[in-house]
Amino acid sequence: MNTNDVVNRYPKNTDDLKHSELFNQWWYYSVELLPGLITKGQYEEKFPMIPRINLRNCLLKDMECLDLGTMEGLIPTLMTRAGAKRVLAVDAVDHCIEKIKAIKHYYNVDYDYKSVGLMYELNKKIEGSFDLINCSGLLYHVISPFMVLAGIRPLLKKNGLLILSTNVIYENEFRMEFNNCGRLQEEINTFWYISIPLLDYLLRFLKLAPIDCLYLKHENIKSQVRYATNKQSGYLSVICRAVDEPLFTDDDSWMKKASDESWEYQGLVDWKRVKENPVSQIKFIGDNKQYTYNCTSPINLWESVNTNASVKEVLKMNDSHALLLADIS
Repeated sequence: MNTNDVVNRYPKNTDDLKHSELFNQWWYYSVELLPGLITKGQYEEKFPMIPRINLRNCLLKDMECLDLGTMEGLIPTLMTRAGAKRVLAVDAVDHCIEKIKAIKHYYNVDYDYKSVGLMYELNKKIEGSFDLINCSGLLYHVISPFMVLAGIRPLLKKNGLLILSTNVIYENEFRMEFNNCGRLQEEINTFWYISIPLLDYLLRFLKLAPIDCLYLKHENIKSQVRYATNKQSGYLSVICRAVDEPLFTDDDSWMKKASDESWEYQGLVDWKRVKENPVSQIKFIGDNKQYTYNCTSPINLWESVNTNASVKEVLKMNDSHALLLADIS
């Protein structure tokens, strides 16, 4: 791209940018492109972005990171600024590619981007392994959440961290709710809300130990999108540590037997690749930083949501869905 193309596509003058097609198109995130000039995103200022808050407790210097469903690349921009040595941003299609390029320009960051189509079998579409994977706002957008997790699991290094954030049903039961007739959310790519205990169980089944979480009740969200329903629900962001074995309890002989012998369990996840992955040295600086890949005492998500995991509104702008030029986290 020559100098004139850069000037035309990425104005340096505030007034020129304010009247540009780039600035005035639809934006998912609120992004400060020039000092004081912020695009109009889809969320109010006080709406917390809890995966971002969790990400801040992960030390990314010299780490390899993957962001799934990246939109305009807020998370990869923060990962890069935090010192990650490799960052890959992934989305289904290139619907935000020009905005990603603009943010890279204005924020002077660089990372890789790839469109992969449907988010299944990601282990066949993405090379290498990662110290940290962010899978936030994705599971409720797919027909088969477990199939997506099966493709993600082989991409995570031993002892690596997964930030998994999704809409959940607030019920102490093991089930999922389907979004028939748009009763949970009108958005046409929203399919499943999973119950908190079931999410906890699936993570343990896939050798992922929940070590910390944050929870935002849907009733506390003020948005043009209808979140609250007659079901108690919310948005749960969990940090998981990759471990060596399924985390079954002493009285759960089913999980052990299923993980040893089930055709689906053995066939859907590339456990050979998981076993051959290198060990990550990534550190988590939250309350549960002592857990490593051989941990056997993860937190209980249901208990955590009902004690100290709830968030209502942002305490500062870098807890929100706004990306500011001064942000480093």
